[in-house]
Amino acid sequence: MSPERVLKAFTYFRRYIWHSMINDSRDMSKKILQIRPMIRIMPMLIALVALLAACQQPPPPNVILFVVDDLGWADTGIYGSSFYETPNIDQLVQNSVRFTNFYAASPVCSPTRASIMSGKHPARVKITNWIGGEQNGRLLQADYRRELPLAEETIAERFHEAGYTTAFVGKWHLGAEGFHPDDQGFDVNVGGHDAGQPGSYFYPYKHPNNPFWDVPDLPDGSEGEYLTDRLTNESIQFLRENASAPFFLVH
Repeated sequence: MSPERVLKAFTYFRRYIWHSMINDSRDMSKKILQIRPMIRIMPMLIALVALLAACQQPPPPNVILFVVDDLGWADTGIYGSSFYETPNIDQLVQNSVRFTNFYAASPVCSPTRASIMSGKHPARVKITNWIGGEQNGRLLQADYRRELPLAEETIAERFHEAGYTTAFVGKWHLGAEGFHPDDQGFDVNVGGHDAGQPGSYFYPYKHPNNPFWDVPDLPDGSEGEYLTDRLTNESIQFLRENASAPFFLVH
């Protein structure tokens, strides 16, 4: 039984005792003797209500995770930048949990993202280069996976199991079709696909020569629409639509 129901029952019980005592003032002593056992357990009920209220779980926090390529640790105002002005991020941090000791698992995108998604070092999931990053040179290229295996339990799947609605907006770069965000625990995927960069930063976000780079899932745009603005609007829409329930958003 919830603390609210216990408190409600206690309120009804108290009213019953009061009415029992005042309904017939001519036989007050008899009334008191009848309800004395009930009066004795009132302190126990009060203690039970207080205990249940103390044990009541707070609502689960909402989580927004920004994953930004090439962002230095001191490139935002809240972390000490005097050059870059980031007032919105600074305000968000003021009302959130701030971490001051954190390291990226790799200096390039795919391994870092694989580590964030899986909770493992990039070498353990065998993604040690940005996918498609083979280069010819004196050093031999190490073999690596081109996708995050579906067998890996992702952070999105953990949040999903906990009752969260999950969404991924923006760059994915962790595998081709069949390994996209909506295959890895995200309820919503906006723009996440194989490529590590967009074909264009302006609507319709298509490459003039190679459709591999085209950004999917962004219809109904307008000429001149900027990709960063569009992805931001998609995230805001997700937040508004899921404001009444816990959510996990990766942007």
